[in-house]
Amino acid sequence: MTELVLALVAGAVTGLALGALGGGGSVLAVPALVYLLGFTPAAAGTASLIIVTVTSAGALYAHARDGQVRWRTGLLFSAAGLLPAMLGGMAAGRLPSAALTVAFAVIAAAAALRMLRPAAPAHADHVVRPGRAAAAGAGLGAVTGVLGVGGGFLAVPALVGVLGLRMRQAVGTGLLVIIVNSVAALTVRAGTAGAVDWAVVAPFTAAAVLGAWDGKRLATKVSGAGLQRIFARVLLAVAAFMVVDVAV
Repeated sequence: MTELVLALVAGAVTGLALGALGGGGSVLAVPALVYLLGFTPAAAGTASLIIVTVTSAGALYAHARDGQVRWRTGLLFSAAGLLPAMLGGMAAGRLPSAALTVAFAVIAAAAALRMLRPAAPAHADHVVRPGRAAAAGAGLGAVTGVLGVGGGFLAVPALVGVLGLRMRQAVGTGLLVIIVNSVAALTVRAGTAGAVDWAVVAPFTAAAVLGAWDGKRLATKVSGAGLQRIFARVLLAVAAFMVVDVAV
């Protein structure tokens, strides 16, 4: 019963982050699965990709309905990240758990610090540069494959800071990137990962789906800058905890 309650609570928080911020689901789901539910880092990476893919699909529909998805930009990111995500998934099985944990924390902290920096305001007529979008997408795909995360916690700041999207457009578009990158990484991990513990993953996913709808409503009540600050502080807290855990 305790495990079920933990899965439901962690899933709700994960979904809330995905719905409101367009990312952060995996960066919250992986530590929750490892530290609260006893998963190994490898199993947590695979499970989190399943959870975030399903949750992101529901959240993407809601954002698309409101016209907050830049499909061309998202597809450029996604196409560029497919091969790196698969190659990263193959490499992940050869890396020690401690190295993966530290890398995860470093990437999360870097994304948080980037979002805390003042950014130039985006404009509706901002021109998307395919080369920059493709390069950023490839990097995100590699991170997804190696670390077992959807990549939204990096996609959102990249879409805002590199390509000039407004925060809410970046949130919706980031969900598209998450889905494609996660499916690509899962394709590779499915052959090497152990059996999925559906008794935990299923309730976790169900709670995340419901939480994402609440997160979508939250996004309409909080400013884009406010969302960025919340997201960044959560990422920094998670990164610090994981580094300390490895060190001790």
